[in-house]
Amino acid sequence: MTERPVVLPPADDLAEAALSAWAGAVTLVTIVDGRDDIGATVSAFCPVSADPPLVLVSLMAGSHPADVFGRADEAVTRFAVTLLSAGQRMLAGRFAASGRPGARLMLDDVPHRRGAASGALIVDGGLAAVECSAEQRIPAGDHLLVIARVTGVPYVTESGKPLIRFRRHYLPYSL
Repeated sequence: MTERPVVLPPADDLAEAALSAWAGAVTLVTIVDGRDDIGATVSAFCPVSADPPLVLVSLMAGSHPADVFGRADEAVTRFAVTLLSAGQRMLAGRFAASGRPGARLMLDDVPHRRGAASGALIVDGGLAAVECSAEQRIPAGDHLLVIARVTGVPYVTESGKPLIRFRRHYLPYSL
């Protein structure tokens, strides 16, 4: 019996496959930049510190939200993050599509409000929402990391299931 050699994909593909095995909660990041309301689905979000309350958002470098945060002359600092519930899968898909219109148009049929601290749009029906002020912007490979202070908490629900992204797909939470 002859053994066949195992053909592995290129190292970059292996790394991407391994990293996509990380299950992460899905969020909607919204920004108001003085021109328009901007929104993006983001699964690379995490708490960084409780005292002071800090979070990290990772945005694809070159994306419109990353460009807005990275402007040298008039960088935006205030934004909101909604932690999406399992029932908001279609909303996550809407904000993940390329070539999408402004966030206000995309939320026309979705209950939402403006954040008192950020002025950004905040979607109702998530698990929680936080308003933030960017404190650091760090280029990291093909992403821009934004470390931000939590400046407000518009709501936290006592129950609900998170929307999870795993291996490039949205999965409802289950035990």
